[in-house]
Amino acid sequence: MVMEYQREEHRIHLIVYHLIWCPKRRKRVLVGPVATELERLIRQKCDQHGWTVLELAIQPEHVHLFVRVFPSNAASEVVKEVKGFTAHELRLMFPGLHTMPSLWTRSFFASTAGNVSEATIRSYIAAQKGL
Repeated sequence: MVMEYQREEHRIHLIVYHLIWCPKRRKRVLVGPVATELERLIRQKCDQHGWTVLELAIQPEHVHLFVRVFPSNAASEVVKEVKGFTAHELRLMFPGLHTMPSLWTRSFFASTAGNVSEATIRSYIAAQKGL
C-alpha cells in the first residue's frame, strides 16, 4: 500500500514512525484486559493529537505503533505523550501495576517510513546539485 502525502495550506508531508517500547524489565504484563485497555488508550491519545494509527500490535512485553504524525511532532514527543498517558491511566485501572517502579522503560526504538527509498533520495539530491 502506497501512503498518500498529506496536503495542508503551507506544507505537504508524509511523516510516519514505527515506534517500539517495553514495560520496565520487559515484564510480560501487557496481556488480557491490560492489553485491551492499552490499545484503547493509545488510540485515544493519537486521536486527541490528530495522529493516525496505521498499525498497532501489543505483545506481552512490548508495543509496536506505526503512526502517521505532523511535521511538528518528533518521535520522542509522540512516545513521551503515549507512554506518559498510558502509564498514568493503566496504573489507575490496574492497581497490580503499582508493584513495578514504573510501567515503561525510558528507552524506545524509532524509525521513519515512507514511499521513497534512500537511493531515490540520494539520486534526486545529486540531480539537483547537477552532479
